Amino acid sequence: MIINTGMRTDIPAFYSEWFANRLRDGYVLVRNPYNPKLVTKYKLNRDVVDCIGFCTKNPAPMFPYMDLLKGYGQYWFVTITPYGRDIEPGILDKHAVIDSFKVLSGIVGKECIGWRYDPIFVSKKYSMEYHLRAFKSIAESLAGYTETCVISFIDLYPKVRRNFPEVQAVTHEQRLFLGRAMIDIARSNGMVVKPCAEGNELAPYGADCSGCMTVETYEKAIHAKLHVPKNQGAREECACYITADIGAYNTCGHLCRYCYANVSQREVLANMKLHDPACPLLTGHLEEGDIIHEAIQKSFVERQMSLFEWYNG
Repeated sequence: MIINTGMRTDIPAFYSEWFANRLRDGYVLVRNPYNPKLVTKYKLNRDVVDCIGFCTKNPAPMFPYMDLLKGYGQYWFVTITPYGRDIEPGILDKHAVIDSFKVLSGIVGKECIGWRYDPIFVSKKYSMEYHLRAFKSIAESLAGYTETCVISFIDLYPKVRRNFPEVQAVTHEQRLFLGRAMIDIARSNGMVVKPCAEGNELAPYGADCSGCMTVETYEKAIHAKLHVPKNQGAREECACYITADIGAYNTCGHLCRYCYANVSQREVLANMKLHDPACPLLTGHLEEGDIIHEAIQKSFVERQMSLFEWYNG
């Protein structure tokens, strides 16, 4: 199966010690975000976990624990955007993140790491020209360290509108102008642009619109064929293969104003105070009345070789 760590929070950046303890103990507990009394237990071992997906804005805190990930398939997305602390108050210096990206690429391989430049919004300060200058600079810094760049334009979810009321949707014309230019810049630096849940409008210009965290992405990372059960993406437009996420909403300390996973800074800071690195839950502890359900887990890797593979082996 596939374990995901990054749809609800940034585990490498803020909870690396906790995750290392979960790997050592061989399991993790996850509260259902819609029914908190329901708790799912996932085994963390190489027999059933084929790949772990990471999405982070700062992978460096995980570096002391990378030995614990040996033997697990891994795919990392590292988000590097051009925004300042007015938009991303908790983000580390971008040059340091670029350096960490390069270190991580050397550990896992460039086929197991992608760069996310998202979400994209346009304002007076962060104009289209600003974006293209920043995108080119970052792309040139990451050339040779990844083959993939994911872009997406901001979605105005209710939480986004509440925390970032002045932001505007990106127009169709702006999306085409930026997307087309970014595809060319990425290509010149050895990368393919993969739009995230943006439909096929950039496909004629060379974008790979098949999705960003697809089954094929995992297969390429682990060098094996996966036979996966049917799965629904996070949104109707999403082609990603979404599986077990071990994170929790309202726990990401980056406090980005465009974040869809945080309700408010106050709630995030309160939840982070409840974090115990030794506890199997990301925040808080088990309580009376909690119902623990053990997930049914099995490897998705196809063990049987095809006749062609056997004949040519």
